[in-house]
Amino acid sequence: MKKLTLLALSTVFVLLGSCSDNDNQDSVDLILAEEEINQEVVNQLLSEEDITNLLFLREEEKLARDVYLFSYEKYGDSIFNSIASSEQSHMDSVLKLLNLYQIPDPAATERGVFTDQVLQNLYNDLIELSTISIDEALKVGALIEDLDINDLDELQNSTSNEKISSVCEMLECGSRNHLRSFSNKLELINFNYSPVYISIEDYNEIVTTSREFCGS
Repeated sequence: MKKLTLLALSTVFVLLGSCSDNDNQDSVDLILAEEEINQEVVNQLLSEEDITNLLFLREEEKLARDVYLFSYEKYGDSIFNSIASSEQSHMDSVLKLLNLYQIPDPAATERGVFTDQVLQNLYNDLIELSTISIDEALKVGALIEDLDINDLDELQNSTSNEKISSVCEMLECGSRNHLRSFSNKLELINFNYSPVYISIEDYNEIVTTSREFCGS
């Protein structure tokens, strides 16, 4: 997962300036069916990169939830509340992976607080943008989902752990649905979002296809 992509936000901000998603938690529970796992087994099943990526992903999903809750409280548009609820389920799915592999949870209970300083800085910047107007908050939503899809895809490609890959595949499905929702809203204000992290081809394929069912 390339944290360095997050540091390119100074150029992203220039670009930004110029639905209920019912994730299938039963499918996640099936993937993470309880099994005997001790520390020795964990060391065999996970690489250091896997652990680092899961810790980052847990807080990245929290960032999405926290930003959307802020925008919902400020503007009252149901899209933010709906997708924030979905992001909570994404957070829960990653937490189940952390618990399965006995990895301490890095996520703070307080909204807008992050262990990872890169994510803390990103959250602060996105909140500042979202404060400008509801239009900017919608653009921020599209940017977050754009980034999530990219990072989830990278995580899947970097891991050999089937459970991690399967959970991330479902989370990415949910993020594609979120991106569709934000894109539809932005079209209503005559704004065409230009993807920053995924390719324009992938973006167009996502927003021109129907909503997906994210389960097994």
